[in-house]
Amino acid sequence: MLKYFLKKTLYGVLVLLGVITIVFFIYNIKPGDPATLSGGQNTSKEIVENIKKEWGLNQPMYVRYFQFLNDVSLLSLYKTNDSESSFFYDENKYGGVTVLNVLSDFKIVLKYPYLKKSYQTNRYVTEIISEKLPSTFVLAISSIIIATFFGILFGSLSAFYPDGFFNKFAVISSIAGMSSPSFFMASIISVIGGYYWSEYIDLPIFPFVLSFLFILIGIIGYKKHKGIKSIFKSILFMGFKGGVIGIGIWIFYLFFESIFDLQAFSFLSSSFSIPGTGLDPSGSLLEINDINGAKEYHWENLILPSITLGLRPLAIVTLLTKKSMIEVLSSDFIRTAKSKGLSTYAIVARHALPNALNPIITAVSGWFASLLAGAVFVEMIFNWDGIGTVLVDALKNDDLPIVMGITFTISIIFVFINIIVDLLYSFIDPRVRLN
Repeated sequence: MLKYFLKKTLYGVLVLLGVITIVFFIYNIKPGDPATLSGGQNTSKEIVENIKKEWGLNQPMYVRYFQFLNDVSLLSLYKTNDSESSFFYDENKYGGVTVLNVLSDFKIVLKYPYLKKSYQTNRYVTEIISEKLPSTFVLAISSIIIATFFGILFGSLSAFYPDGFFNKFAVISSIAGMSSPSFFMASIISVIGGYYWSEYIDLPIFPFVLSFLFILIGIIGYKKHKGIKSIFKSILFMGFKGGVIGIGIWIFYLFFESIFDLQAFSFLSSSFSIPGTGLDPSGSLLEINDINGAKEYHWENLILPSITLGLRPLAIVTLLTKKSMIEVLSSDFIRTAKSKGLSTYAIVARHALPNALNPIITAVSGWFASLLAGAVFVEMIFNWDGIGTVLVDALKNDDLPIVMGITFTISIIFVFINIIVDLLYSFIDPRVRLN
């Protein structure tokens, strides 16, 4: 186990090195001068040169690259006798503990990664990230929990009833969820959930009436079946099917009503009001009271953005669960479990699902790291105060320390999650052994 963990950690360090190297050189060869941008158009050359010296931009690119690698390393090598050097050890800036003195001019220091200061605000990047990351982390966690729970549930039901209506509906919904851009869905959910439905909303009566009729048909058609569970499942699926068909008919009616005179079918547009969500179209988790300066947590603001951010991974998890469960359900041990008369819940939850989780865990872990990096549009539309908005501002202003700091932080989280997932494989699936 220890050997495997060390091996994966080494791979993770190499991944981090590759990510940092690519981002650093791509960003440094792009046109633009952060010092000139920070100083303004009317700034003199002397001021620009002083800014470059302060930020280390007057050094060759390879020197800045190795300086950055040295700063973000846990074990770093610094000079002790040359205060003008880019590698001079400033205890107030770096902190840490001296591990080993090398000759008389160098020392090896154990410290936290140092990510420099922002070019625009002159604040430490670690301070900015530690301030904004928790909100994005909470948003990503909430979204992946929603996607995982409902994705596994819908995927399992689709696999167990492959010829049913629910399977077709789940496939269509998953394709629609994967095809819809996050900023598009964020706009729709923000307007509907936080504006039109904030106080109350009018729902069409026809889909509910059709759902009730389908339930009656289900009761009549399956009244000869034995067992309460069989009747309940039939009624549930018939009601769901009727509701979906009713919504489709209602949408088509609204479309054709704007073109033709359909007064004879006006009953299709009848509606009734239900209480609203009480949610705002935008807002952050933590807000500062303008009057007394107190911190106020608004957990209700988490609902709409987490649903929006979780739609695409929900579609992926649903399809992966369905595919993996179909393969497992066709196995010999599942047929044996069915022949023993085990219930559907016991077959799915105790036998099929544990053997189908490996690809799902891989997808969930990858999506969680992606949500941290890809929450930019959702955070901007919902005015969510996270690292997404900070990253956009940094890209606009050529603020390299913030860009590199956020990239470095997300890369560490991604590598850590992958190591944990690899270790979990052996506990979830007994067929997997760590060698």
